[in-house]
Amino acid sequence: MLSLAAEEFHDITPPVDYSLLPPWVIFCGVLIALVLLGVIGWWIRRRWQRPKPQQSPLERTLELLDRISREIETLSPYQFSIRVSDILRRYVTEQYHLPVTRQTSVEFLSALAKASPFSEDEKSLLEDFLNRCDLIKFARYDATTEDSRLLLEEATRFVEGGKLELA
Repeated sequence: MLSLAAEEFHDITPPVDYSLLPPWVIFCGVLIALVLLGVIGWWIRRRWQRPKPQQSPLERTLELLDRISREIETLSPYQFSIRVSDILRRYVTEQYHLPVTRQTSVEFLSALAKASPFSEDEKSLLEDFLNRCDLIKFARYDATTEDSRLLLEEATRFVEGGKLELA
């Protein structure tokens, strides 16, 4: 009787593949769909993002001068003169395509005397600014916060195209 009961049970049959498409076709279809969704999402995001307008050298310089004006009390006059000088030199280089950053103040001012895109007032203002910076940086003039304010004011006037106000 045991042998009869054992014969009635059959082995488990493997699962039946009832898919009409092979698995690799399904995998490739899903992959292509995901790539297409990613590309469409990237395209929509890129289209909706507004490009940031490039700041002009004038705008960028005025922003930097405004930012450094907040540090006038915390920076030493020596450090302040270096930073303001670098900002103004970078502005002249970017705006007028003059090699100010690779020349000393004396070299630059002598080149300005020969040919310059600046008016006489701008030349005078720039010369005064560079001389004050050099005095603080190289002659180790004992500058004060007021000297730093004067440098900042001259740099801002030059960038804004203001006239030299003789004191």
